[in-house]
Amino acid sequence: MTSLRDAAMKSKAWPFEEARRVLKRYEKKAPEKGYVLFETGYGPSGLPHIGTFGEVARTTMIRRAFEVISDIPTKLLCFSDDMDGMRKVPENVPNQELLKANIQKPLTSVPDPFEEFESFGHHNNAMLRRFLDTFGFEYEFASATDYYKAGKFDAILLKAAEKYDEIMAIMLKSLREERQQTYSCFLPIHPETGRVLYVPMKAVDAKAGTVTFDDEDGREWTLPITGGNVKLQWKPDFGARWAALDVDFEMYGKDHSTNTPIYDGICRVLGGRAPEHFTYELFLDASGEKISKSKGNGLSIDEWLTYASTESLSYFMYLKPKTAKRLWWDVIPKMVDEYHQQLRAYPTQDIDQQVNNPVWHIHGGNPPESKMVVPFAMLLNLASVAGAVDKAGLWGFIKRYAPEAAPETHPDLDQAAGFAVRYFHDFVRPELTFRLPSDAERAAIEDLVGRLEALPAQDLHEVFADPSEELQSIVFAVGKEHGFENLREWFQALYEVLLGQSQGPRFGGFIALFGVPETIALMKRALAGELAK
Repeated sequence: MTSLRDAAMKSKAWPFEEARRVLKRYEKKAPEKGYVLFETGYGPSGLPHIGTFGEVARTTMIRRAFEVISDIPTKLLCFSDDMDGMRKVPENVPNQELLKANIQKPLTSVPDPFEEFESFGHHNNAMLRRFLDTFGFEYEFASATDYYKAGKFDAILLKAAEKYDEIMAIMLKSLREERQQTYSCFLPIHPETGRVLYVPMKAVDAKAGTVTFDDEDGREWTLPITGGNVKLQWKPDFGARWAALDVDFEMYGKDHSTNTPIYDGICRVLGGRAPEHFTYELFLDASGEKISKSKGNGLSIDEWLTYASTESLSYFMYLKPKTAKRLWWDVIPKMVDEYHQQLRAYPTQDIDQQVNNPVWHIHGGNPPESKMVVPFAMLLNLASVAGAVDKAGLWGFIKRYAPEAAPETHPDLDQAAGFAVRYFHDFVRPELTFRLPSDAERAAIEDLVGRLEALPAQDLHEVFADPSEELQSIVFAVGKEHGFENLREWFQALYEVLLGQSQGPRFGGFIALFGVPETIALMKRALAGELAK
């Protein structure tokens, strides 16, 4: 019998492929620090967003995969670059004038516009930790300000002074000529104004551990590199952090990919070993354009979670991370139903199949049982024809379809019913367009009405082993006998005439859920032209 570790070592699931790359780093000896370090970076100039969730969720999937194939302990460090200068004032926060007065100061030196925390950086760090805790991520948090001021980066900063020319040679190749004239990898914090200064260095004294520069008023200053007086520009900071902390794995978006040689080169110059990296593709909006936070042309995490579960979002993040994907409202129902399809398949699979199933990675090898006996897409259709205003309006139909189901025993279905009603009213209902049937379609629908009226009056579960399949066979037979060469056209006609959409559910299942008498009444209303009005 194949063991879990054996299955994981040959799995083609991308988290296991990445985990094996990390393991290869320690083929000869275990890490001197005693653990493998996974890192994610966070720029705390704004609130956590859906990309933050994706980065931490995907890194966690690789970390869990690694823990299956190795006994080396692991850590996930969420690092906040909160010593970065505030370059512009976010528009969605209060006290705009207060923030404008503190422009270019480190985020942890900018007053909190919400007046709740020590600084704006501390506020956004707290939001990040609350965000990560809400989703149950296991991580350690690190603040750049704390690390710089506590001296945790002193050794690497002194090394950077020693290797200043080599670091500058790497950086200058990537800069325009105009920028080259003023660039320095060191950013001093002005002793009087507290602002992060983007000025050239007049001298870098590695032996003394100091930098000398003129401030924006032309006054000369000499500051120690250590103790939080100076920070590194963000690209050198990336590589220096890898070297200082001996990071083994970090993922980032495709927009960073051209910087990878810079990060790696600086890490190596500073005596570190570049980590394994994973570059993921960025999300696209409804029209296929890249999502931009400033444009607001994508979904926020709160918007997704208004209409579907966290697990469905994790499933979306798992799928093809190296492929650009549309992140828009219409993907939500599909993700919910596919996630539950995978959950239902999991218990029937052998170990080799299970480690390739997305739900293994979403749940760290311990996926729950799916109680979603009605697909989300079907709940949307039910919300439409039942005129439901809340999930209670769906449960009478659900219990008839699945007598064993109840909100208490099927919490995932209960939650989905609430989501479905909300999603239907916000997105489906405004787009519904009913039409009248053609003569051929009318004859077929009238035939279907007659066949449904001929069914026994009692509960169909008492008559048929699987009412959904029996009803589907009836609908199928009607379409065939009425000359629909392509049965898709028959089902599309039913959807457009009865549901106001060009696509819809497996129709036999829909009848079983909505009820035979109710479906007959719906078809008679459609034939009378009431729905098309």
